[in-house]
Amino acid sequence: MLAQHTYDAVVIGSGPNGLAAAITLAQADRSVLVLEAGATIGGGVRSAELTLPGFLHDTCSAIHPLAASSSFFRALPLHKYGLQWIHPPAPLAHPLDDGMVAVLERSVEVTGETLGPDAAAYRKLMIPFVKDWERLAVDMLGPLSIPPHHPLVLARFALRAVRSARGLAESLFDGERARALFAGMAGHSMLPLERSPTAAFGLVLGIAGHSVGWPIPRGGSQRIADALASYLRSLGGEIMTGWRVESLDELPSSRLILADVTPRQLLGIVGHRLPAGYRRKLQGYRYGPGVFKLDLALDGPIPWKAESCARASTVHVGGTFEEIAAAERAVWQGKHPAKPFVLLAQQSLFDPNRSPQGKHTVWAYCHVPSGSTVDMAQRIEAQIERFAPGFRDRILARSTMSAVDMERYNPNYVGGDINGGIQDLRQVFTRPVPRLVPYSTPVKGLYLCSSSTPPGGGVHGMCGFYAARAALRGI
Repeated sequence: MLAQHTYDAVVIGSGPNGLAAAITLAQADRSVLVLEAGATIGGGVRSAELTLPGFLHDTCSAIHPLAASSSFFRALPLHKYGLQWIHPPAPLAHPLDDGMVAVLERSVEVTGETLGPDAAAYRKLMIPFVKDWERLAVDMLGPLSIPPHHPLVLARFALRAVRSARGLAESLFDGERARALFAGMAGHSMLPLERSPTAAFGLVLGIAGHSVGWPIPRGGSQRIADALASYLRSLGGEIMTGWRVESLDELPSSRLILADVTPRQLLGIVGHRLPAGYRRKLQGYRYGPGVFKLDLALDGPIPWKAESCARASTVHVGGTFEEIAAAERAVWQGKHPAKPFVLLAQQSLFDPNRSPQGKHTVWAYCHVPSGSTVDMAQRIEAQIERFAPGFRDRILARSTMSAVDMERYNPNYVGGDINGGIQDLRQVFTRPVPRLVPYSTPVKGLYLCSSSTPPGGGVHGMCGFYAARAALRGI
């Protein structure tokens, strides 16, 4: 009976972008059906007891500075649907072997106090951008706009951002703490730190940390998806799980189809309907490195040598700028670094409902070559032990997911790539292919709304929001 039902729009996929697209359409009084292949909604924002009963882990994304920066999310009454943000005392900590630690605090000035000789240089770099973050975010979290919405602000940012993280760090900072802190933030790009525009990633995450923090959702990242879904249903939208779309022919009748999938899945679903030229461009879309995910149940908190690490939403475990750069470069060369750059969070410190009393959870991952099956758990644990002696003695259980496992869990993570494709200068604003409206396809009424469209990876919903707006203009 459902196949005979007619909707204004069908959305394939219930990740943050799919739900954002559906909400935007429903707000415009369109009837919307969301189809999800999995048994639960959420895409990259799911939570589950991965290790032991009572230990709640975020399966994919965990820390959400871009969600807090998203104008779309902030415009929704998600707090009425159960979403509560927790802001740890500090967004980020970066320990070094000498026991020192660089801490990204909400205050730029206080952050500078942890950076030794580079306090003044850091303040000079960050303060103007933090003051302009609201305007800068409009251009950074959206499709390429000519002219930009705030050209002077964006031009000032571009002078710093359109370069490599190495170039910026070495030109501005003399000490290891500031360089290491910036390397860790730039490392989220999953690009070698010698390549442009890795500086942009470091700047955006640092500015966001000062402006809106790096918050965690109370009760797990699944609460983001649940709140979005509840709001969508309040607008009359429908969601059906357990429906893997393999062809457009199986969909209910609709005027619009928005697909929260990457180019590879789109080709499988609708490739025969696409013109040959567009199909070739999608086939040439480039995916980046994968990730290896490690979740741990602990008998107590991580015993960091630098106590400030226990105040932070995220801890970057990787040592100096040179060590992080070497690890990320090795991944791009198809190697598995002996000392990987590890991104780590211990949400149970700030959200006690994540674990039994006195116990704790750890969420961590590192970058690996695309399609890797190598188990990096011991290497990740060795890196943590390096800065927290005795950490391994507290491990009760572990759950691991290789890059191949990540793709199996979420097909949008091609080869384990959690960003939906490489985000370099060639493929940031022109993703998935150079096109005046990047969300549109040559098939009338068919749009892409995944992180393979601008502004790319991250939990912010802006890809879905802009795709839906484009679809509404095209009706």
